[in-house]
Amino acid sequence: MVGDEPSQPSQQELAERLSAEVGEKETRKIRARREKHRTVWFGLGMFGLVGWPIALCTLAGVALGLWLDAHHPGRYSWTLMLLVVGVAAGCLNAWLWLSKERRQIEHPPTPPEGEEDEGE
Repeated sequence: MVGDEPSQPSQQELAERLSAEVGEKETRKIRARREKHRTVWFGLGMFGLVGWPIALCTLAGVALGLWLDAHHPGRYSWTLMLLVVGVAAGCLNAWLWLSKERRQIEHPPTPPEGEEDEGE
């Protein structure tokens, strides 16, 4: 049918969308200038920071499981159960930390008055 065609946005809607997009890009550019310490090496370091909590929680679970298996043997392996618990706890810890970092990247705290970089 003829009336089922989608309507095209008006010039004003297009201008508003363009203005919003340019504003978002300018905000990201200003934030990137303020956060000069976040280099490629900083990003690579984040990989290590994500892996360590998982590895440490896993090793702690295995160590506790081995001790429990040696001192309180049972029908089920404490080592395997606590290995899984350690991996889950490490992944949860890493996920929460990454969520916090992402929120800080997307919604950075505003600097106090007078501390903005204005001539750069």
